[in-house]
Amino acid sequence: MIDLRDVTVSFDGQVVLDRLNLSIRDGEFVYLVGATGAGKSSLLRLLYMDLKPDSGTVSVLDYDSTTTKPQEIPRLRRRLGIVFQDFKLLEDRDVFENVAFALYVTDTRRSDIKKKVFHSLSDVGVSHKRNQMPHELSGGEQQRVVIARALVNSPSLLLADEPTGNLDPGTSAEIMELLKKINMRGTAVLMGLSLIQL
Repeated sequence: MIDLRDVTVSFDGQVVLDRLNLSIRDGEFVYLVGATGAGKSSLLRLLYMDLKPDSGTVSVLDYDSTTTKPQEIPRLRRRLGIVFQDFKLLEDRDVFENVAFALYVTDTRRSDIKKKVFHSLSDVGVSHKRNQMPHELSGGEQQRVVIARALVNSPSLLLADEPTGNLDPGTSAEIMELLKKINMRGTAVLMGLSLIQL
């Protein structure tokens, strides 16, 4: 599912990842643990091809960093679920529309959107919040909406960049349980965690 071979990434002459090798198989739950600035976010950006390695190869599903053309990257991203630490919800749209947005951009049939969104919101326990705006939700509820949005396209792989970083311990534990449940249903999960969160 994921294969990194001798991957090096640097910014402004400073090496962030140095000859990294990593393999992740279907259905695994993998923690990526390190201090702030250790390169966790850079690694995740490599996987959804927002960043190219200076050297080495990154293979995700059947896409390879050396052969994938820029116009093919959106197709890769449709097969991934991405959960950001800072939510990145659309503030001018309600919960339903935030999750549906991921389907609108993939040309999903209108008749399927409502069913898929309700299913995804129900999966993460916030279907009753579907008409609320992001600012009306708690941090934990917002993160559940972000996870629903990441899952609505039934991805093979979920990438989570410190998904509990801005949450209190109780809410963090709930989000962790939710991610474990998602993984037990067959979705591979790669989650970045700062050492301070452990």
